[in-house]
Amino acid sequence: MIYRNLKEKLNLDKKKDKALVSHYLNTLGFKANKAYNEAEEILEKNNISSEKISKNNDFMIKNSEKKFTFIDLFAGIGGMRIAMENLGGKCVFSSEIDKFAVQTYEYNFDEHPFGDIKEIEEESVPEHDILLAGFPCQSFSIAGNRGGFEDTRGTLFFDAARIIDKKRPSAFILENVKGLQSHDGGKTLKTILNTLRNDLNYFVPEPKVLNSRYFNVPQNRERIFIVGFRQDLNVEEFRYPKEKKETNLTFEDVMEEEVVSTKYYLSNTYLETLRKHKKRHQKKGNGFGYEIIPHDGIANAIIVGGMGRERNLIIDHRIEDYTPVTNIKGEVNREDVRRMTPIEWKRLQGFPGKFEFPVSDTQAYKQLGNSVTVPVVQAIGDKIVKVIEKLEERVLTA
Repeated sequence: MIYRNLKEKLNLDKKKDKALVSHYLNTLGFKANKAYNEAEEILEKNNISSEKISKNNDFMIKNSEKKFTFIDLFAGIGGMRIAMENLGGKCVFSSEIDKFAVQTYEYNFDEHPFGDIKEIEEESVPEHDILLAGFPCQSFSIAGNRGGFEDTRGTLFFDAARIIDKKRPSAFILENVKGLQSHDGGKTLKTILNTLRNDLNYFVPEPKVLNSRYFNVPQNRERIFIVGFRQDLNVEEFRYPKEKKETNLTFEDVMEEEVVSTKYYLSNTYLETLRKHKKRHQKKGNGFGYEIIPHDGIANAIIVGGMGRERNLIIDHRIEDYTPVTNIKGEVNREDVRRMTPIEWKRLQGFPGKFEFPVSDTQAYKQLGNSVTVPVVQAIGDKIVKVIEKLEERVLTA
């Protein structure tokens, strides 16, 4: 890709410069903001003609060919981006602060995301049709009973909201953990909805919790989604995609085809530790502890942290070498219990086969645990795009 080829030649050290140039190159034709003016200056200093770049690169979607544009905030590794690109969308801006997630994002999209959203000025964000944001769940300091825009100041939701407020996209998709519903006694979600509906003036239907297992992915993962449309579009109804009959897919459908490295197998010592840990919790009457997923079963939610892996162990008798590798302390267990691999987690999240991780396994697990399930976002995005297309048809025939 062009940015990867030019990066060394441009000798870009600053993260901001990398983001400016990569976004500019990937979105030529959308030069309506301060950021792209700065990118042009960088290219001119390096005697690189943006017109020549545009002419020689057919991979870039021109204005007439795009169905819609979107921005990718709290982008992670780009799960939401993949979903919307699958629908014909063009990403014109991305933002992510985690340096390892940025590595994976840049490797797969040939684009360096802008960094800390708190430091991004609204003027640097291009015009766009749809805003995407999977923001973290944070408490608000609510001054009154209602809870609104000003009460969210200092949180990451506030930064997404201020961009919505200034750029006025036609629609947005916000994603969060299911626990947002009950967070702080329900005050957090109430404040978010008040902000979006009353302060920002968007039509926002009731949020919906959707489970990945109903979107052709063998993973039991629930996430809450909040969709909104600008009020002047006069959208009166929006129906989230229906959770179809449970997928016919099982873990076996996403299991690696080849024998995996011994490093994914647990040591006898660690497996025994997990058993003791589970027994202690069972005595206390709770369900914490490791779990072995049958090949014809559905995976538990893949989440960040050790137990995200330990609640998704499998038995794989194809192991060929029981010699311990460096990360295994003690003998490899003879019951053939292993962790799922990053490739299997990638499939459980609906990422395409060509998506790669130029980072350690530890980081890959973390990134996938933090990501969205691509087919779920794609199903929601498809509904939104159809609503917008209907509105455009209505305007043209009026």
